[in-house]
Amino acid sequence: MMFQSKSRPIHPTLRNSVLSEIAVDNIFIICGYTDMRRSIDGLAATIIQSYKLDPCSRALYIFCGRKSDRIKALLFEGDGFLLLYKRLENRGRYQWPRRESEARLITPQQLRWLLEGLSINQPRAFQNVGTVAVV
Repeated sequence: MMFQSKSRPIHPTLRNSVLSEIAVDNIFIICGYTDMRRSIDGLAATIIQSYKLDPCSRALYIFCGRKSDRIKALLFEGDGFLLLYKRLENRGRYQWPRRESEARLITPQQLRWLLEGLSINQPRAFQNVGTVAVV
């Protein structure tokens, strides 16, 4: 999945987000609490040591602090790391999954829900059914 590339349009669910300008193959949210004092090296080490993932892949890794009012995102761009940081100013909170030992692969739609303060598990949203046998 790509948000945007030279040949593809911006994914419609992220059209009004700075993330619409970032091309990635996967989006991972790191569940549980992350120490927001961690820098690029500390976050990359967490990705490797705790989740056995590659921080140098074309994936966006998103972390949330204990207060649930700020997030950090880490992306490797080929020549270096990009660190994004967002702090909510309206006393809002992210609906962040807190199972400590999990890095969840999410869709661009789920990322949009998360950034809008919603849960990534929307009970009324249509779910993908996968393979269907037609007889």
